[in-house]
Amino acid sequence: MLEITEYTKFLVGLLAIVDPLGAIPVFIALTVHQNKEQRLKTARLTVVSVFFALMVALLFGEWILWAFGISVDAFRCAGGVILLLMGLGMLQSRGHTPADIEAAQDETIALVPLTMPLLAGPGAMSAVIVYAHQSNSVTHYLSITLCILLVSAALMLCFKFLPWFSEHLSKRSIVMSTRVMGLLLVAIAVEFIAGGIKGLFPQLVS
Repeated sequence: MLEITEYTKFLVGLLAIVDPLGAIPVFIALTVHQNKEQRLKTARLTVVSVFFALMVALLFGEWILWAFGISVDAFRCAGGVILLLMGLGMLQSRGHTPADIEAAQDETIALVPLTMPLLAGPGAMSAVIVYAHQSNSVTHYLSITLCILLVSAALMLCFKFLPWFSEHLSKRSIVMSTRVMGLLLVAIAVEFIAGGIKGLFPQLVS
């Protein structure tokens, strides 16, 4: 099991990647033609889908890498690059903005694009797999599961208070929070890349 600060860092990083506040404009845009009940159903399905997608990455991510012959250090570098690009995009406020918004069924909207690739995309899955690899203890996996649950709860909370956010949260506030999360994400991405390079080329730090 890692130190509590490492799990706190993981929780903050996962929150930055998922970015519940940044997902609000996308959710509103994609569900603009839905009534209150349909929107609530879509929100619940989205949260459940995000949770299970991240749990699959936690429990089976390393096996998937092994099946494709990919080392964890290489995946850590690749994941770090993805997080870095996401963080830079968030700093420039290019985060969760869909290019095209089309009418779709509730289930389709919840799974694509809300769950994949916006909320539980490659960046979030990379973070989960990399942190999962750092220990094999049951407590470690339970701690990461708790972090995933907290992120899912934060996402559901944002969706639950969607009407309030629509009225009181200005576009500028969302942009500011997205940029702060982006800065944190860039810092975490640099650590990911540095750790991956250290594992791939140990002679560089010997």
